[in-house]
Amino acid sequence: MLKIAVFGSGRGSNFKAILDAIHYGQLPDVRIVLVASNNSDAGILDLARTAGLPFRHISQKQFPSEDAFAAGLLAALQKAAVDVIVLAGYMKHLPASVVAAYRHRILNIHPALLPAFGGTGMYGLRVHQAVLASHESLTGATVHIVDEEYDHGPIVLQRTVPVLASDSPESLAARVLEMEHSVLPEAIRLFAEGRVSVINGQSHVHISPLQE
Repeated sequence: MLKIAVFGSGRGSNFKAILDAIHYGQLPDVRIVLVASNNSDAGILDLARTAGLPFRHISQKQFPSEDAFAAGLLAALQKAAVDVIVLAGYMKHLPASVVAAYRHRILNIHPALLPAFGGTGMYGLRVHQAVLASHESLTGATVHIVDEEYDHGPIVLQRTVPVLASDSPESLAARVLEMEHSVLPEAIRLFAEGRVSVINGQSHVHISPLQE
């Protein structure tokens, strides 16, 4: 059984997609043991409360230093015996010590085809505005393994979405979000099945064939 923590900063639609995948038997070997947010009024915490899952508001503002914040995060993760962290719309940069403690065991969903349109400041509608300004014909969603840099690290899965001539940032965001809701549970399933491994340091992700 893969025990995951889900971190989010907003309404929690990707978290809801994970919950639905578990409910409908698409993630039979996955259990959510912690839901965390840096925002006390985030919708993801309300969803966790309704689902009867353990949740915490944990923000750097609650701690005297970044080191203390990192120690608090690690203590919460270790208490819940978390195997993998899933960043589902989490708008904060994880402390380096947390990344190190969960090396190759942190997944992030990003609303673009990384490495394009990623990095500092590339979040929310800003991503889709940049895609439209660049006159791209395709965009999509990426699930990658987190390292110390924003939107960096080995890519696990990507799915494409066409960019339409009539698109606004909002309409494009809605279509990409729909894709996010399928690709993130799929990536978690691959982890739960032991089919993802990082090789050559952080430079590659190998997805092994399905077992017979």
